[in-house]
Amino acid sequence: MTDLVPVEALSALVARLFAAAGVPADAAATVAEALVDADLRGLPSHGSHLVPVYVERLRQGSVSPRTDPKVLVDTGAIAVLDAGHALGVLTADHAMSLATAKARDYGIGAVAVRHAFHFGAAGRYARAAAREGFIGVATANTRPMMPAPGGGHPVVGNNPIAVGVPAPRAAAIRSPERGDAGGAAADPDEPLVLDIALSAANIGRIRLAAANGNAIPDGWATDAEGLATTDPVAALAGMLLPAAGHKGFGLALMVDVLAGVLAGGGYGERVNGLYADTALPNECGHFFLALDVAAFGEPDGFATRLADLEASVTAPPYAPGVDRVLLPGQRSARRLRGAAQRGVPVDRGVLARLLALAADLDVPVPEGLPR
Repeated sequence: MTDLVPVEALSALVARLFAAAGVPADAAATVAEALVDADLRGLPSHGSHLVPVYVERLRQGSVSPRTDPKVLVDTGAIAVLDAGHALGVLTADHAMSLATAKARDYGIGAVAVRHAFHFGAAGRYARAAAREGFIGVATANTRPMMPAPGGGHPVVGNNPIAVGVPAPRAAAIRSPERGDAGGAAADPDEPLVLDIALSAANIGRIRLAAANGNAIPDGWATDAEGLATTDPVAALAGMLLPAAGHKGFGLALMVDVLAGVLAGGGYGERVNGLYADTALPNECGHFFLALDVAAFGEPDGFATRLADLEASVTAPPYAPGVDRVLLPGQRSARRLRGAAQRGVPVDRGVLARLLALAADLDVPVPEGLPR
Protein backbone atom coordinates (compact mmCIF):
# COMPACT_ATOMS: atom_id res chain seq x y z
CA MET A 1 0.00 0.00 0.00
CA THR A 2 1.19 3.48 -0.81
CA ASP A 3 0.21 6.92 0.44
CA LEU A 4 0.42 10.20 -1.45
CA VAL A 5 2.44 12.70 0.56
CA PRO A 6 3.30 16.32 -0.26
CA VAL A 7 6.52 16.68 -2.25
CA GLU A 8 7.79 19.56 -0.14
CA ALA A 9 7.11 17.75 3.14
CA LEU A 10 8.86 14.54 2.09
CA SER A 11 11.83 16.45 0.66
CA ALA A 12 12.13 18.48 3.85
CA LEU A 13 12.04 15.38 6.04
CA VAL A 14 14.70 13.58 4.01
CA ALA A 15 16.93 16.67 3.99
CA ARG A 16 16.56 17.03 7.78
CA LEU A 17 17.51 13.39 8.28
CA PHE A 18 20.72 13.80 6.29
CA ALA A 19 21.53 17.06 8.03
CA ALA A 20 21.03 15.36 11.42
CA ALA A 21 23.53 12.72 10.25
CA GLY A 22 26.17 15.40 9.65
CA VAL A 23 25.68 16.38 6.01
CA PRO A 24 25.80 20.16 5.32
CA ALA A 25 22.31 21.57 4.82
CA ASP A 26 22.64 22.49 1.15
CA ALA A 27 24.16 19.12 0.28
CA ALA A 28 21.47 17.35 2.32
CA ALA A 29 18.81 19.18 0.29
CA THR A 30 20.47 18.09 -2.98
CA VAL A 31 20.47 14.42 -1.99
CA ALA A 32 16.88 14.69 -0.79
CA GLU A 33 15.83 16.23 -4.11
CA ALA A 34 17.51 13.39 -6.04
CA LEU A 35 15.84 10.64 -4.01
CA VAL A 36 12.38 12.21 -4.03
CA ASP A 37 12.70 12.84 -7.77
CA ALA A 38 13.23 9.09 -8.22
CA ASP A 39 10.05 8.43 -6.23
CA LEU A 40 8.18 10.91 -8.40
CA ARG A 41 9.45 9.26 -11.58
CA GLY A 42 8.18 5.86 -10.49
CA LEU A 43 11.57 4.54 -9.34
CA PRO A 44 10.96 3.84 -5.64
CA SER A 45 13.92 1.42 -5.48
CA HIS A 46 16.15 4.49 -6.02
CA GLY A 47 14.10 6.88 -3.91
CA SER A 48 13.46 7.66 -0.25
CA HIS A 49 13.55 3.92 0.50
CA LEU A 50 17.37 4.36 0.48
CA VAL A 51 17.47 6.98 3.24
CA PRO A 52 17.82 4.61 6.23
CA VAL A 53 20.81 2.74 4.77
CA TYR A 54 22.47 5.98 3.64
CA VAL A 55 22.04 7.45 7.13
CA GLU A 56 23.25 4.26 8.81
CA ARG A 57 26.40 4.38 6.70
CA LEU A 58 26.96 8.01 7.63
CA ARG A 59 26.64 7.07 11.29
CA GLN A 60 28.97 4.08 10.84
CA GLY A 61 31.57 6.20 9.01
CA SER A 62 31.62 4.21 5.76
CA VAL A 63 30.07 7.23 4.03
CA SER A 64 31.67 10.63 4.53
CA PRO A 65 29.69 13.86 5.03
CA ARG A 66 32.19 15.64 2.76
CA THR A 67 30.69 17.23 -0.34
CA ASP A 68 33.53 17.69 -2.84
CA PRO A 69 35.70 15.01 -4.46
CA LYS A 70 39.47 15.28 -4.77
CA VAL A 71 40.82 15.83 -8.29
CA LEU A 72 43.50 13.25 -9.08
CA VAL A 73 43.84 13.79 -12.84
CA ASP A 74 42.81 16.85 -14.84
CA THR A 75 44.27 16.85 -18.32
CA GLY A 76 42.47 18.06 -21.41
CA ALA A 77 39.15 16.29 -21.82
CA ILE A 78 39.83 13.77 -19.05
CA ALA A 79 39.54 13.85 -15.27
CA VAL A 80 39.76 11.29 -12.49
CA LEU A 81 38.19 12.06 -9.12
CA ASP A 82 38.50 10.48 -5.69
CA ALA A 83 35.05 10.68 -4.12
CA GLY A 84 36.39 9.92 -0.66
CA HIS A 85 33.30 7.78 0.07
CA ALA A 86 31.01 10.82 0.01
CA LEU A 87 27.31 10.49 -0.84
CA GLY A 88 27.19 9.40 -4.47
CA VAL A 89 24.62 11.97 -5.59
CA LEU A 90 26.95 14.80 -4.63
CA THR A 91 30.09 13.51 -6.31
CA ALA A 92 28.20 12.26 -9.38
CA ASP A 93 26.59 15.69 -9.85
CA HIS A 94 30.08 17.19 -9.62
CA ALA A 95 31.56 14.67 -12.05
CA MET A 96 28.95 15.15 -14.76
CA SER A 97 29.17 18.91 -14.40
CA LEU A 98 32.92 18.61 -14.92
CA ALA A 99 32.39 16.31 -17.92
CA THR A 100 30.07 18.83 -19.62
CA ALA A 101 32.47 21.69 -18.86
CA LYS A 102 35.25 19.76 -20.57
CA ALA A 103 32.96 18.93 -23.49
CA ARG A 104 32.38 22.65 -24.00
CA ASP A 105 36.12 23.12 -24.40
CA TYR A 106 37.12 19.91 -26.18
CA GLY A 107 33.92 18.52 -27.69
CA ILE A 108 34.10 15.56 -25.33
CA GLY A 109 34.54 15.16 -21.59
CA ALA A 110 35.23 11.93 -19.71
CA VAL A 111 35.36 11.70 -15.92
CA ALA A 112 36.04 8.57 -13.86
CA VAL A 113 35.38 8.41 -10.11
CA ARG A 114 36.98 6.02 -7.62
CA HIS A 115 36.19 5.36 -3.93
CA ALA A 116 32.59 6.25 -4.73
CA PHE A 117 29.23 5.45 -3.16
CA HIS A 118 25.81 4.52 -4.55
CA PHE A 119 24.54 7.43 -6.66
CA GLY A 120 20.85 6.54 -6.97
CA ALA A 121 19.27 6.66 -10.42
CA ALA A 122 21.83 6.90 -13.22
CA GLY A 123 19.34 8.76 -15.40
CA ARG A 124 19.72 11.85 -13.21
CA TYR A 125 23.20 12.52 -14.55
CA ALA A 126 22.59 11.64 -18.18
CA ARG A 127 19.49 13.84 -18.08
CA ALA A 128 21.45 16.75 -16.58
CA ALA A 129 23.90 16.65 -19.49
CA ALA A 130 21.12 16.35 -22.06
CA ARG A 131 19.29 19.35 -20.66
CA GLU A 132 22.38 21.43 -21.38
CA GLY A 133 22.53 20.24 -24.98
CA PHE A 134 25.03 17.39 -24.55
CA ILE A 135 24.73 13.67 -25.04
CA GLY A 136 25.49 12.29 -21.59
CA VAL A 137 26.44 8.80 -20.45
CA ALA A 138 26.51 7.73 -16.80
CA THR A 139 27.57 4.33 -15.51
CA ALA A 140 28.38 2.72 -12.17
CA ASN A 141 29.41 -0.69 -10.92
CA THR A 142 27.96 -2.63 -8.02
CA ARG A 143 28.89 -5.67 -5.99
CA PRO A 144 28.79 -8.98 -7.93
CA MET A 145 25.20 -10.14 -8.23
CA MET A 146 25.08 -11.96 -11.57
CA PRO A 147 26.84 -15.10 -12.82
CA ALA A 148 28.70 -15.42 -16.08
CA PRO A 149 26.86 -17.55 -18.65
CA GLY A 150 27.20 -21.08 -17.33
CA GLY A 151 28.73 -19.86 -14.06
CA GLY A 152 27.55 -20.86 -10.63
CA HIS A 153 28.55 -17.82 -8.58
CA PRO A 154 28.11 -14.05 -8.95
CA VAL A 155 31.02 -12.31 -10.66
CA VAL A 156 29.67 -8.98 -11.90
CA GLY A 157 27.13 -6.42 -10.72
CA ASN A 158 23.92 -5.48 -12.49
CA ASN A 159 25.80 -2.30 -13.34
CA PRO A 160 23.48 0.51 -14.48
CA ILE A 161 24.00 2.58 -17.58
CA ALA A 162 22.11 5.69 -18.64
CA VAL A 163 22.30 7.66 -21.87
CA GLY A 164 20.69 11.07 -22.27
CA VAL A 165 20.13 12.81 -25.61
CA PRO A 166 19.06 16.47 -25.71
CA ALA A 167 15.57 17.26 -26.90
CA PRO A 168 15.68 18.52 -30.50
CA ARG A 169 15.12 22.14 -29.45
CA ALA A 170 17.95 22.00 -26.88
CA ALA A 171 20.28 20.41 -29.41
CA ALA A 172 19.56 23.19 -31.89
CA ILE A 173 20.01 25.96 -29.33
CA ARG A 174 23.47 24.79 -28.32
CA SER A 175 25.85 25.85 -31.07
CA PRO A 176 29.11 27.85 -31.17
CA GLU A 177 27.36 30.80 -32.80
CA ARG A 178 24.50 30.89 -30.28
CA GLY A 179 26.47 30.06 -27.15
CA ASP A 180 25.33 27.70 -24.44
CA ALA A 181 21.74 26.57 -24.21
CA GLY A 182 20.49 29.40 -22.06
CA GLY A 183 16.90 28.18 -21.87
CA ALA A 184 17.37 24.50 -22.63
CA ALA A 185 16.90 23.28 -19.06
CA ALA A 186 13.46 24.90 -18.93
CA ASP A 187 12.40 23.57 -22.33
CA PRO A 188 9.15 21.58 -22.02
CA ASP A 189 10.49 18.87 -24.32
CA GLU A 190 12.07 16.13 -22.22
CA PRO A 191 15.41 14.64 -23.25
CA LEU A 192 15.58 11.13 -24.63
CA VAL A 193 16.86 9.17 -21.61
CA LEU A 194 17.60 5.47 -21.37
CA ASP A 195 18.27 4.34 -17.79
CA ILE A 196 18.66 0.61 -17.21
CA ALA A 197 20.31 -1.85 -14.90
CA LEU A 198 21.77 -4.81 -16.74
CA SER A 199 19.90 -7.43 -14.76
CA ALA A 200 16.36 -8.51 -15.55
CA ALA A 201 15.33 -6.41 -12.51
CA ASN A 202 17.33 -4.28 -10.12
CA ILE A 203 18.05 -5.42 -6.57
CA GLY A 204 16.11 -2.50 -5.10
CA ARG A 205 12.85 -3.82 -6.56
CA ILE A 206 13.53 -7.21 -5.01
CA ARG A 207 14.30 -5.62 -1.63
CA LEU A 208 11.04 -3.68 -1.81
CA ALA A 209 9.15 -6.89 -2.64
CA ALA A 210 10.78 -8.66 0.29
CA ALA A 211 9.99 -5.79 2.67
CA ASN A 212 6.36 -5.76 1.56
CA GLY A 213 5.85 -9.52 1.40
CA ASN A 214 5.29 -9.63 -2.36
CA ALA A 215 6.40 -12.28 -4.85
CA ILE A 216 8.71 -11.40 -7.76
CA PRO A 217 8.27 -12.48 -11.38
CA ASP A 218 9.94 -15.60 -12.67
CA GLY A 219 13.20 -14.84 -14.50
CA TRP A 220 14.40 -12.12 -12.16
CA ALA A 221 16.64 -14.14 -9.88
CA THR A 222 17.80 -17.48 -8.51
CA ASP A 223 18.01 -18.77 -4.97
CA ALA A 224 21.28 -19.67 -3.23
CA GLU A 225 21.34 -23.01 -5.07
CA GLY A 226 21.10 -21.32 -8.47
CA LEU A 227 17.48 -22.34 -9.03
CA ALA A 228 14.93 -19.87 -10.39
CA THR A 229 12.72 -18.40 -7.67
CA THR A 230 9.79 -16.02 -7.21
CA ASP A 231 10.54 -15.61 -3.48
CA PRO A 232 12.29 -12.26 -2.96
CA VAL A 233 13.87 -13.37 0.31
CA ALA A 234 15.39 -16.40 -1.41
CA ALA A 235 16.46 -14.16 -4.29
CA LEU A 236 18.36 -11.86 -1.95
CA ALA A 237 20.39 -14.89 -0.85
CA GLY A 238 20.90 -15.97 -4.46
CA MET A 239 21.79 -14.24 -7.72
CA LEU A 240 20.19 -11.79 -10.11
CA LEU A 241 19.79 -12.94 -13.69
CA PRO A 242 21.17 -10.74 -16.48
CA ALA A 243 18.87 -9.04 -18.95
CA ALA A 244 18.96 -10.81 -22.31
CA GLY A 245 21.32 -13.51 -21.09
CA HIS A 246 24.91 -13.22 -22.31
CA LYS A 247 24.22 -9.77 -23.80
CA GLY A 248 23.30 -8.22 -20.45
CA PHE A 249 26.20 -9.98 -18.77
CA GLY A 250 28.67 -8.73 -21.38
CA LEU A 251 27.50 -5.14 -21.08
CA ALA A 252 27.69 -5.32 -17.29
CA LEU A 253 31.24 -6.58 -17.52
CA MET A 254 32.24 -3.68 -19.78
CA VAL A 255 30.67 -1.19 -17.37
CA ASP A 256 32.83 -2.75 -14.64
CA VAL A 257 35.85 -2.01 -16.83
CA LEU A 258 34.88 1.65 -17.27
CA ALA A 259 33.60 2.44 -13.79
CA GLY A 260 35.99 0.22 -11.84
CA VAL A 261 39.13 -0.89 -13.67
CA LEU A 262 39.64 2.35 -15.64
CA ALA A 263 38.71 4.55 -12.67
CA GLY A 264 41.29 2.81 -10.49
CA GLY A 265 38.74 1.84 -7.87
CA GLY A 266 36.73 -1.19 -6.87
CA TYR A 267 35.63 -3.77 -9.43
CA GLY A 268 34.18 -7.25 -9.23
CA GLU A 269 34.32 -8.60 -5.69
CA ARG A 270 36.25 -5.51 -4.56
CA VAL A 271 32.93 -3.62 -4.54
CA ASN A 272 31.03 -4.08 -1.27
CA GLY A 273 27.29 -4.47 -1.02
CA LEU A 274 25.16 -1.46 -0.17
CA TYR A 275 23.28 -3.45 2.47
CA ALA A 276 26.19 -5.65 3.60
CA ASP A 277 28.49 -4.54 6.42
CA THR A 278 27.53 -0.88 6.70
CA ALA A 279 30.86 -0.10 8.37
CA LEU A 280 32.72 -1.03 5.16
CA PRO A 281 32.93 1.55 2.35
CA ASN A 282 30.93 0.73 -0.77
CA GLU A 283 34.03 1.18 -2.99
CA CYS A 284 32.07 1.35 -6.21
CA GLY A 285 33.19 3.41 -9.20
CA HIS A 286 31.49 5.75 -11.64
CA PHE A 287 32.17 6.83 -15.21
CA PHE A 288 30.66 9.84 -17.00
CA LEU A 289 30.89 10.92 -20.62
CA ALA A 290 29.62 14.10 -22.27
CA LEU A 291 29.54 14.78 -26.00
CA ASP A 292 28.97 18.29 -27.32
CA VAL A 293 26.54 17.87 -30.19
CA ALA A 294 27.65 21.20 -31.65
CA ALA A 295 31.27 20.03 -31.89
CA PHE A 296 30.19 17.40 -34.43
CA GLY A 297 28.89 20.16 -36.74
CA GLU A 298 25.41 21.22 -37.79
CA PRO A 299 23.58 21.26 -34.45
CA ASP A 300 20.42 22.31 -36.29
CA GLY A 301 20.84 19.31 -38.56
CA PHE A 302 21.23 17.02 -35.56
CA ALA A 303 18.05 18.40 -34.05
CA THR A 304 16.15 17.91 -37.31
CA ARG A 305 17.39 14.35 -37.74
CA LEU A 306 16.65 13.49 -34.10
CA ALA A 307 13.12 14.87 -34.36
CA ASP A 308 12.61 12.84 -37.53
CA LEU A 309 13.87 9.66 -35.83
CA GLU A 310 11.66 10.21 -32.78
CA ALA A 311 8.63 10.81 -35.01
CA SER A 312 9.26 7.62 -36.98
CA VAL A 313 9.65 5.55 -33.79
CA THR A 314 6.40 6.79 -32.28
CA ALA A 315 4.31 6.79 -35.48
CA PRO A 316 1.51 4.27 -36.06
CA PRO A 317 0.63 1.55 -36.82
CA TYR A 318 0.71 0.11 -33.30
CA ALA A 319 0.26 -3.38 -31.94
CA PRO A 320 -3.32 -4.44 -31.17
CA GLY A 321 -4.67 -2.73 -28.07
CA VAL A 322 -1.90 -0.08 -28.05
CA ASP A 323 -2.73 3.58 -28.67
CA ARG A 324 0.74 5.12 -28.41
CA VAL A 325 4.43 4.33 -28.34
CA LEU A 326 6.66 6.12 -25.83
CA LEU A 327 10.33 7.00 -26.18
CA PRO A 328 12.83 6.17 -23.41
CA GLY A 329 12.32 8.64 -20.57
CA GLN A 330 8.80 9.74 -21.53
CA ARG A 331 6.99 7.48 -19.08
CA SER A 332 9.24 8.72 -16.29
CA ALA A 333 8.62 12.35 -17.27
CA ARG A 334 4.85 11.85 -17.34
CA ARG A 335 4.88 10.22 -13.93
CA LEU A 336 6.95 13.12 -12.63
CA ARG A 337 4.47 15.72 -13.88
CA GLY A 338 1.45 13.87 -12.55
CA ALA A 339 2.93 12.96 -9.17
CA ALA A 340 4.31 16.44 -8.57
CA GLN A 341 0.71 17.73 -8.59
CA ARG A 342 -0.90 14.88 -6.64
CA GLY A 343 1.91 14.08 -4.20
CA VAL A 344 4.71 11.55 -3.90
CA PRO A 345 3.58 7.91 -3.83
CA VAL A 346 5.43 6.38 -0.87
CA ASP A 347 5.04 2.82 0.39
CA ARG A 348 3.65 2.82 3.92
CA GLY A 349 6.49 0.64 5.13
CA VAL A 350 9.05 3.09 3.74
CA LEU A 351 7.24 6.02 5.33
CA ALA A 352 7.11 4.22 8.67
CA ARG A 353 10.87 3.62 8.54
CA LEU A 354 11.51 7.29 7.74
CA LEU A 355 9.36 8.42 10.66
CA ALA A 356 11.08 5.96 12.99
CA LEU A 357 14.44 7.30 11.88
CA ALA A 358 13.22 10.86 12.49
CA ALA A 359 12.26 9.90 16.03
CA ASP A 360 15.64 8.25 16.56
CA LEU A 361 17.51 11.34 15.33
CA ASP A 362 15.14 13.74 17.11
CA VAL A 363 14.23 15.33 13.76
CA PRO A 364 10.95 17.28 13.63
CA VAL A 365 8.45 15.93 11.11
CA PRO A 366 7.28 18.56 8.61
CA GLU A 367 3.63 19.54 8.30
CA GLY A 368 1.75 17.32 5.88
CA LEU A 369 3.32 14.07 7.03
CA PRO A 370 1.83 11.74 9.66
CA ARG A 371 3.31 11.93 13.14
